[in-house]
Amino acid sequence: MVLPMAYGIALDLGTSGFRTHLVDLSNKGKIISTAITMRHPLPGANIMDHLHFWIENGAEVGHKIILETVDKLIALHGVDCREIKRIAVCGNPAQLSMFEGIEIRDLAYAGESILKRFNITRPNRRGHTTTAGAIGLTVVGPETEVAIPPAIRHEVGADALAMIIKSKMLEKKETCMVTDYGTNAEMGLYHEGELYSGSAAAGPAMEGQHISHGMLAAPYAISDLNVESDGYWANFVLDERLGPRKASLINPSTGDLKRLDSIKARGITGTGVVAAVALGLETGLIKLPGIATKDKILHFQDGITFNEKDLHEAGKAMGAIRAGHKTLIEEVGISDEEIKTMYLAGASGTYVDPIKAQTCGLVPRVVEKTVQVGNTSLMMAYDLLVDPSVLDMMQSVADSIASKHIMFATSKIFEDIYINEVAYWLEGMPMEYYNKMLKISGLSPLPDIKRPKETMRIVDRDIPEVGSKGLKTLEHVGVFLIGSFEGCAGCKRCEMECPEQALKVEKIGKKEYKIRIATEYCLGTACKNCEQVCPNGVLKFSELKIVKREELNGKCA
Repeated sequence: MVLPMAYGIALDLGTSGFRTHLVDLSNKGKIISTAITMRHPLPGANIMDHLHFWIENGAEVGHKIILETVDKLIALHGVDCREIKRIAVCGNPAQLSMFEGIEIRDLAYAGESILKRFNITRPNRRGHTTTAGAIGLTVVGPETEVAIPPAIRHEVGADALAMIIKSKMLEKKETCMVTDYGTNAEMGLYHEGELYSGSAAAGPAMEGQHISHGMLAAPYAISDLNVESDGYWANFVLDERLGPRKASLINPSTGDLKRLDSIKARGITGTGVVAAVALGLETGLIKLPGIATKDKILHFQDGITFNEKDLHEAGKAMGAIRAGHKTLIEEVGISDEEIKTMYLAGASGTYVDPIKAQTCGLVPRVVEKTVQVGNTSLMMAYDLLVDPSVLDMMQSVADSIASKHIMFATSKIFEDIYINEVAYWLEGMPMEYYNKMLKISGLSPLPDIKRPKETMRIVDRDIPEVGSKGLKTLEHVGVFLIGSFEGCAGCKRCEMECPEQALKVEKIGKKEYKIRIATEYCLGTACKNCEQVCPNGVLKFSELKIVKREELNGKCA
């Protein structure tokens, strides 16, 4: 007798993209395939952009976009979705709340008074199970079970809990830090039995986005660089299974290339950006605030380049993370030297060279050990998928952690430090003056860099196992936002000045025009350049309506 198949989906809901495993639950939790998106489906570059879009355009609109993408991502695995019996997710509180379609305004607004003013009640974010039908997923059966992990606090989510559990940092009984290096860089400092957490809206540069040739950690991305002899830099490119391969040697000043491998690059990911900045600083090819090559550009293989605009974008992201780390240290009241171990999580935390990261300010300047733990959010979703009892374990750990969340958005300490970071990266302020400004603000200066005695890597790639059917990428995520506005003259000013080329103007009548925006590329409410440049002032971003890219009709295979 042939037993029926029982599949499950492990889903990591990241701020810069979604990642999934298809798992054979009837065969000891074997991973069959992996499917990912290259970006988030909602307009915007960070979690605040997503929250603003959700609030301004309506929860129904935002929820629909999220579910459309998850449905398509599950369908990409190519199996009969009637055989998918369970889904387990992990992510930060905002992403999980948007996926589930529950209240998110408590995460967008700081302070109890504003919550009372708008009559906002925080939802229960304890671990629980629900169904695909209750959430609104249509590609699987409505009875498919969906496991939602708990938050530690309403603003400290399951992704942070995953970092803590998978790194085993609480077992060490030492002062240590952990950071998921992404668009919304979640970080924690554990000291004397208490976890102090924060989240720095670093922006998309840490994920390789908003960089001229940037991309997420995916096949054919440059993930690392090393200095070789005679001024050449080695270029490491991710292969089809996300393993880095030494592909070429190139002179970054001239572009002179010596190819070592046939693999070609189509972009550079966040860790490659970190490597470029670190090596540039160490070799003198970067002299802040600029690039010291003749053409003000660093050259990598296959026409991939890194310019001064990219440098400033990366600097702002790196500065936000260093400011976050330093803020936690100051809030706890310890010295930089007391941090013993730094745990690096997420895709960037997996591939980045910790020494180069320390040069750029992404790892504390004095630390004894670094440990790279991989994509802990996807790992935790997998554990939760194959063993339902993990949900109770996660809730138990969440309940046991005494925690204090530091809101960087309202922290004077973070503000003072980040102002210095902007001056350092964008204006070239010397570190000597940086530290003088810290002292004026009553803060301790940054110590000289002391390299870690030990660097440990638990996994060798962001997703250690992609499955026998390999890695698949959902090329188009999100939907179109479409609308027509009385008084639109079809001048295409909005189209020409869209910074991400997300907008198109189409003529649909003698004097009638339609605006079409692809949500996957749009910067959302943080931009609204289209509204601002409209000469007749008729374009209203919030009035655009959703139109699907395609109809799934509930079918997977």
